[in-house]
Amino acid sequence: MLFAEQFVAACYGIGLALTYLQFRFKRVALAEAGQTGNVGEVPGYDWALAALSLVVCAYVFARFPTLTAMSGIVNFETLSLSIILTLLTIEAVRRTIGWSLVIILLVLGLYVMVGDLIPGRLTTRKVEMGELLVYLNMDNNGLLGVILQITVVIIIPFVLMGRLLMRSGGSNFFNDIAIALMGRFRGGPAKMAVIGSSLFGMISGIAAANTVAVGVVTIPLMKRSGMSAKLAAAVEACASNGGQLMPPVMGAVAFVMADFLQIPYKEVAIAAILPSVMYYAALFIQADLEAARYGFGKVEADKIPRVGKVLAGGWLFLAPFVVLIYTMFWLNLEPEYCAMAASAAIIVLGFAVGYAGQRMRLGDLWGAVVDTATGLCEILEISAAAGFIMALFQVSGLAFAFAAYLVDLGGQSLILLLILAAVVSIILGMGLPTIGVYVMLAILVAPALVKVGVSPLAAHLFILYFGMMSLITPPVAPAAYVAAAIAGAPSMATGWTAMRFGWSSYIVPFLFVYSPAILMKGSIVDIVLVTLTSLGGIWLICAAMTGYFTRVLPVAVRLGFIAAGVMLLLPHEVSRAFLWVNLAGLALGAGLIVSELKTGKTYARA
Repeated sequence: MLFAEQFVAACYGIGLALTYLQFRFKRVALAEAGQTGNVGEVPGYDWALAALSLVVCAYVFARFPTLTAMSGIVNFETLSLSIILTLLTIEAVRRTIGWSLVIILLVLGLYVMVGDLIPGRLTTRKVEMGELLVYLNMDNNGLLGVILQITVVIIIPFVLMGRLLMRSGGSNFFNDIAIALMGRFRGGPAKMAVIGSSLFGMISGIAAANTVAVGVVTIPLMKRSGMSAKLAAAVEACASNGGQLMPPVMGAVAFVMADFLQIPYKEVAIAAILPSVMYYAALFIQADLEAARYGFGKVEADKIPRVGKVLAGGWLFLAPFVVLIYTMFWLNLEPEYCAMAASAAIIVLGFAVGYAGQRMRLGDLWGAVVDTATGLCEILEISAAAGFIMALFQVSGLAFAFAAYLVDLGGQSLILLLILAAVVSIILGMGLPTIGVYVMLAILVAPALVKVGVSPLAAHLFILYFGMMSLITPPVAPAAYVAAAIAGAPSMATGWTAMRFGWSSYIVPFLFVYSPAILMKGSIVDIVLVTLTSLGGIWLICAAMTGYFTRVLPVAVRLGFIAAGVMLLLPHEVSRAFLWVNLAGLALGAGLIVSELKTGKTYARA
């Protein structure tokens, strides 16, 4: 019987080899795709590195039971293997992700080496270089630990499911239904981007991939409708970023979170439903109001398919998601088996039905496997780096020291600690993939939040949201910059616009910390009440942020909308007094809406 680490070592060896064959030593930007990667022929030294990756990982696969037993022993075998694996992994991370994650790894490693000399709360235990290298690579808490295991065992089946959906024509169905439903309305292209990205995010969960896959269609449509390039890019970046929050699949990080919390994945998915609804509701409302204010047009009539025709040709592609939800929430199967069942349904539909004249062929099955293998290189390297980060914190004791330091800094004040945690999450997340920053924050920040009374699930979702928002928060906003490259917009201006457009995700995490009902914890009455008040508050604040309701709003009215929205957002579960504040916000908001509707009619007649 194989250890899980042996299976992971074999898969990682293949992924590492593919990384060296796909990504060149010098990264060459492909601006039109928002990607970096393979350019020209594979040089001889990359073939050699790929071969070395396979050989070393094959050796670890064969010898792992012995090697893990010696993980605390530094000898020639364990040390030489550890040095080679470390160098291969760091170079692969640099090629796929860039220097940001490599620098973090090196700085953390250096801190671990000298941390015992640092006085105060952030001191660490003494760790020798050889001991550290062997622990990182041979211990089951390091490279081949839980994060890489989740990637290999769970994430790969979901990525394959997404690739099969594309090859079968199912992804075209979801894109067409978004156009058909929203193309005739004001701001149709922007609304289409919001809906299309949320649907695509359910099968991808990777912000940059969502931005490229959907943005190449939606961004040009938004620009043709009259939207500025930076706003079109910002809308797509925000919509794609939210795919990581969108059940039932969410992003790769959700599976890691479930393992950290030792709860079934479905509990994470259920808890994420209302926050993701609020996120996309805010984007949808703002897209509508921006279009109303600036007169953005609809999608050209000849580019809008009929809803009935689209549904008639592709409604069966809803079946794989029915299978996924049924197997996950009713049969309680492991996520990887649910993805395999959904993939089987996609294959049957692809061969038997297809969409818009496109049916799967045998070559498409192999093509989906190849696409999955090549597309997973970055995720594998991110997961490997995250394994290193996790091991560095554990071997040194830095995680516990930092959590205690953060609690002291917050002075036992929950709101101050939450603000500090949010700022730390965004700063640590800048330039990093979500899964990488989540692992750091789950080790460093989440324990501090739990220590002051935040529920573990709320604490981990809180850091996930703010780690995710670093992808659209300047100065380093990868999702926004990818969208800007597609739109031909200034990168930094797009980042600031995306931050304004995605404002709700800077607020919602604070709400569910104080209001468990947003995470589906509590009575039905509480869940319904907090949902209605939160959506109402978001709508009012969106109008204030956009500066438009039925007309361009004066400053005083905008401030009134903000005040009413904030009063509605205050969670009534914190205090009975907040329920009265909610009612006052409802009265103020209703009064402003009625007043603006009357004023709007007057303006229309004039």
